[in-house]
Amino acid sequence: MAPEESAEAAPLLRSFERRFLAARALSSFPWQSLEEKLRDSSGSELLLDILQKTVKHPLCMKHPPSVKYAWSFLSELIRKHEAIHTEPLDELYEALAEILTAEEPIRCHRSYLLPSGDSVTLSESTAIISHGTTGLVTWNAALYLAEWATENPAGFANRTVLELGSGAGLTGLAICKMCQPRAYVFSDCHSHVLEQLQENVLLNGLSLEPNVAALAQHPGHDTADAESPRVMVARVDWDIVTVPQLAAFQPDIVIAADVLYCPETVLSLVGVLQKLSACQKDQRAPDAYVAFTIRNPETCQLFTTELGRAGIPWEEVPRHDQKLFPYEEHSEMAILKLML
Repeated sequence: MAPEESAEAAPLLRSFERRFLAARALSSFPWQSLEEKLRDSSGSELLLDILQKTVKHPLCMKHPPSVKYAWSFLSELIRKHEAIHTEPLDELYEALAEILTAEEPIRCHRSYLLPSGDSVTLSESTAIISHGTTGLVTWNAALYLAEWATENPAGFANRTVLELGSGAGLTGLAICKMCQPRAYVFSDCHSHVLEQLQENVLLNGLSLEPNVAALAQHPGHDTADAESPRVMVARVDWDIVTVPQLAAFQPDIVIAADVLYCPETVLSLVGVLQKLSACQKDQRAPDAYVAFTIRNPETCQLFTTELGRAGIPWEEVPRHDQKLFPYEEHSEMAILKLML
């Protein structure tokens, strides 16, 4: 591929790479742009480059997506090639043959590339609701909050972060790798989610503290590994957790993403936020940020109304321009800063 063609193709390659590694819906890929470039080029270099950025990507080879997903992607890529070029491209068919003979792995993965060159890889459920919980997949607001955090690392540096409803763990893992917090507490209440959270923390090269006491014993970074925060995974049921239990985490900042999915959870969330407002550290309550996708305006309105009733002031955080992760372009998302 000529240098000028390579430069023009770079954004397209990045788009395919990010979407494939994150196992996004095939309909979200820029197929039309690919078809246009294939018509303008007689060579096969672009398709080979896409193959290396997707199915043959080192991250994909180490932590593969589902076999069904890879097969569907390659089949579509071959269709696009055959619609424009009559000569078959052996490498595409060889890759497809490898997929067809592969067994579906026990674990399927999604990977998200970070600006530092590092990445976050998650073992996730392919079902939207699995084991009776929505916490086993990464939702759009988690990606949006992670983007905002990496754009504002000073807000997390050398601080203890408590995440409510951590789900698969994307937001927290991105913050741990990009923002240098002192300590990070992932929390959820569902046993399957907690098991997967622990797995994903270890999968990304972080170690786990066994309990709150171990977390508190090390208030600063290790000199040998200054960029690794103290991390723990905790069971936190918003309805029954007590103020002393929350205070034991010593949070400086509290975050939550995509937890406003029904009125019952809204009321439980506001209840736990009230408890957190009583958790004084250095004479002040923790800062709190809640990110959500506006699916049902009535649910969002209920949240702000209940915050008012609880005496918790809030303000909307300005939208950020950074687009690191592939999620639905037209999703309307927001982050609220709460003054506990």
